[in-house]
Amino acid sequence: MEKETTLYIGPQHPGITGNMMVKLKVTGDTISSASTHVGYLHRAFEKLIERRNWLQSFTILCRFCVPEPDPMELTYARAVEEIEGREVPERAEYIRTIVMELARIQSFMLWYGGQSGSSGLYLVGQWSVGDRNYILDLFEDLTGGRVYHMYIWPGGVRRDLPEGWKDKALKTMDYLEKRLDEYDKLMFDSTIFQKRAQGVGIIPKDKAIEWGVVGAPLRGTGIKHDVRIDEPYCAYDKLNFIVPTQEGGDVWARALVRRQEIRQSISIIRQALDKMPAGEFYNKIPNPMKWSIPAGSAWVKTESVRGEVGFYVESDGSNKPRRVHVKGAAYTHGVTVLEKILVGQNIADVSFILNSLGVCPPEIER
Repeated sequence: MEKETTLYIGPQHPGITGNMMVKLKVTGDTISSASTHVGYLHRAFEKLIERRNWLQSFTILCRFCVPEPDPMELTYARAVEEIEGREVPERAEYIRTIVMELARIQSFMLWYGGQSGSSGLYLVGQWSVGDRNYILDLFEDLTGGRVYHMYIWPGGVRRDLPEGWKDKALKTMDYLEKRLDEYDKLMFDSTIFQKRAQGVGIIPKDKAIEWGVVGAPLRGTGIKHDVRIDEPYCAYDKLNFIVPTQEGGDVWARALVRRQEIRQSISIIRQALDKMPAGEFYNKIPNPMKWSIPAGSAWVKTESVRGEVGFYVESDGSNKPRRVHVKGAAYTHGVTVLEKILVGQNIADVSFILNSLGVCPPEIER
């Protein structure tokens, strides 16, 4: 009879998404139970935001998920705008849409590296991280920052598109679209990746909604749900795109969904650049140090790269939020789902499965 052993993976393990640890009980190399432990990095963001004025909070929002800060900016800004009743210029809505899709692509580039590297296909990660830099170049030109942007805020965006930025963005989209075929050859056409991904880390379709699964993991079970389509915001209702789905609920299905979503994001960016109207990009707010929001509350949802993220923001009429609560994909995917689907899997697939779920640990201990 084989002995049950306790094994700890993370927080230093490169296959773990961010600073978290998974405590495993294994028999041989098969997992019998799993427990997620977080708290090794950023914590208590909700309370930190509540102690800053409405604009200072944007320096905190980015830390919820470092690889994907922009959806946090947008969701919070939309909540503040809803409470205050502040209108957003149409041009700003198109720019916000472009920023969100660029954020989606660069995050997928990181996902390529993590997902392929967990199966030993390290060249894919070297390529994708290099290609991601072209997106970061666009962000740097637009916002002044490569990773943290603080660009989307109540009333619109911080600055307009710089001269020549549109042409640079279109050239980058053309380049990345061609590169996707190369990624297919290295990763999706690889027998190694197919054998590692197919039938592994299955989320049952009949449990996906019950467990609160969102984003690519949900669409990988065949359920079509995307806030951009179901409850449109920014300029998404003026653009044409589809929501890819796959059946199976395994790592392979989730990977195919993300692969298809990159092409959709490229198409969305091209359409938004082509249809973007002229005009103002910012409905200016008052002096941030004296700016107070009328009493009220708002619950706003956005489709982030990892899936649906929601912000509940409440104002008591002062110059800072009374309450901020964030509901994202990380807690559901990194705790509820991960602890269930790891049971019965091989210990070699822990980081492989975790990367497929898209988890940002700071969002769990928010």
